[in-house]
Amino acid sequence: MTQELPQSVLFCCDHNAVRSPMAEGLMKQMYGMDVYVQSVGVKNDLEIDGYSIAVCQELGVELSRHRSRSFDEMENWGDDLSSFDLVIALSPASQRRALELTRFFHLDVEYWPILDPTGLAEGREATLTQFRAARDQIAERLRKRFGPPTQSLL
Repeated sequence: MTQELPQSVLFCCDHNAVRSPMAEGLMKQMYGMDVYVQSVGVKNDLEIDGYSIAVCQELGVELSRHRSRSFDEMENWGDDLSSFDLVIALSPASQRRALELTRFFHLDVEYWPILDPTGLAEGREATLTQFRAARDQIAERLRKRFGPPTQSLL
């Protein structure tokens, strides 16, 4: 189901600390500056997860400077949700919030059920394995949706 790249994409999840920052970073790395990409969470009560930073760094995707933000903060900072062509929700709560906020806009909202890797394993290696699985699932969905990357991952 490869489709043309939109001009702008907003990824969202629960806290903007794991899945949506990974999706934002991977999309930027895979498709370069062809698409404006941002990410938000329903809440922003967590900092970016160190495991997300680590597994993305393995592919040359830099997330350490990412600052979590919520839909509300995005609006307060002047980012207009209607300026995005596509919203991709990575959790049920973020899908509900995105649909609620976009009901007055002609804006596509897609739901990609990406499993939250936090708390699924004990120990560093087992946890990294779970985070890699989420990262790889996101990368595969990006390829399926937008086609072969225009930039290569490491």
